[in-house]
Amino acid sequence: MDVKNIGLRGVKVADTRISDVDGEKGVLIYRGYNIIDLAKSSTFEEVSFLLLNDRLPTQEELKRFQSELVPERKIPETIFEIMKRLPKSANPMDVLQSIVPILGTYDLQLNEETREANLKKTFRLMAKLPGIVAAWDHIRKGKEPILPRSDLTHAGNFLFMLSGSLPNPDTARDFDICLVLHAEHSFNASTFAGREVASTHAHLYASITAALGALSGELHGGANSEVMRMLLEIEEVDRVKSWVREKLQKGGKVMGMGHAVYHTEDPRATILRKTSEKLAERTGGRKWYDITRTIESATKEEFRKLKGKEIYPNVDFFSASVYHMMNIPADLFTPVFAISRISGWAAHIIEEKFAEAQPKAELYRPDADYIGTYCGPQACEYVRIEERTK
Repeated sequence: MDVKNIGLRGVKVADTRISDVDGEKGVLIYRGYNIIDLAKSSTFEEVSFLLLNDRLPTQEELKRFQSELVPERKIPETIFEIMKRLPKSANPMDVLQSIVPILGTYDLQLNEETREANLKKTFRLMAKLPGIVAAWDHIRKGKEPILPRSDLTHAGNFLFMLSGSLPNPDTARDFDICLVLHAEHSFNASTFAGREVASTHAHLYASITAALGALSGELHGGANSEVMRMLLEIEEVDRVKSWVREKLQKGGKVMGMGHAVYHTEDPRATILRKTSEKLAERTGGRKWYDITRTIESATKEEFRKLKGKEIYPNVDFFSASVYHMMNIPADLFTPVFAISRISGWAAHIIEEKFAEAQPKAELYRPDADYIGTYCGPQACEYVRIEERTK
């Protein structure tokens, strides 16, 4: 089977027990549970427990899980000092990718490779990443970071550290739903990057750092920021149709529309569409919801005319307006994605390290066909530099 130069689309590289994506039916499953049910009834902490332990927690187990996360929210002061030395113009994802391995140097279990130790490392990263992201937003503005509170949920605490104000409970719940929806999505680019690095027996922090690098690209996690830039560029509902038409006729892409796996609507987009509408009514941000919905319908209509087929919104499409109405800066959208995905990444890294879904752990080592310079079976003759003419 020739699978070259197709981005590994459709290529099965491993077994996993963590999640399943049915792109034809538009179904996303976490450890056997439908994402629609989890978004409706669960929380990010409970979903993280599920992803890491392959089962839903009891009430007592969830309380213990939450109580273990809270004290780990504290970030060493020296980390803030390092962040203060970085250029204020630094991309937040670059800052996050730089700080994670430094956090690892503070972890006394950094090189301890048991499942339990990796779970503990995951707790520490899960707890600290929201604080790092929120702190950078303050530091780059010349302000001091806002320290976490112990009486808030994971979602509510991030919104508090970012704004300095206690979040509206409904908004905190909406953000919690966003975290649940972004927590896991099988073998996407960042998850595969993390698993590939984990297969070398690198520690969890190194694997997460690799995943962060993959997530930073605009074709992956960076797409939600690009959607917001698009909304700000269009600015008014009555400009949408002409903008979309011109973009597609010139061969461009409408960010947030279309998906590499889903051939129908992304179930996460279905939920976020409703979340965006609720937020618009609550916050008075109707403009952004209306622009987003109009882009969706205009893109579908124009796509049918140009290509004769359907196109659907993905998870990034509505998350942009949702985060904007929560007063999250656009360049923090992707770091927020990382905050959500940390438990999913860690579940995959642990599955990879301990061969939990395969006979034994294997180092990823694909091959490639060489199509470069060829001078025959004996290779090219080396010419000394002083004898070369060009």
